[in-house]
Amino acid sequence: MHDGEGLHVRCEVRVRADPARVWQLVTDIHLPARLSPELQRVEWLDGADRPALGARFEGHNSNPLAGDWRTVSHVVELDERRVFAWAVTDPDGRYGAPAPDLAQALAFWRYELEADDGGTLLRQSMRGGPGRSGVTVAIEQRPDRKEAILAYRRDELRRGMEATLQGIKKLAEETGG
Repeated sequence: MHDGEGLHVRCEVRVRADPARVWQLVTDIHLPARLSPELQRVEWLDGADRPALGARFEGHNSNPLAGDWRTVSHVVELDERRVFAWAVTDPDGRYGAPAPDLAQALAFWRYELEADDGGTLLRQSMRGGPGRSGVTVAIEQRPDRKEAILAYRRDELRRGMEATLQGIKKLAEETGG
């Protein structure tokens, strides 16, 4: 059973900086760990040091309800100054059998940049599934609370995205940020 299809969040912000500057920030995988309440640290794997299709990075997360966990993400879309997207996998089997392949990704995350009136419209989105996640486990334990669980997690993700986007906006708009 997977209930991640009900989990989709999208936020956006207008940034008074050109897409090249915003692109530098969104493709710095270490930056969200400074801005997000959940993502604690990130590091490139396999000798990678920047986004490229197929590049992998490890993330360490912490949540008061879910505890601490590790993910491995794979860059799945990269369109210079327009799109940076990655699929998050569960290599340690935190939510069932280990699921290191993209066919069982926990989630897909995406930044989209669009030149907008001398600045940049920056969107961040997340789509759950198709693999098992903490949301899946919570719903299995409390199927009668499915809608409340999904709503709570969407709100949590939205708050984290808004904090990240506002942090990117602030840095992009600062001189030399």
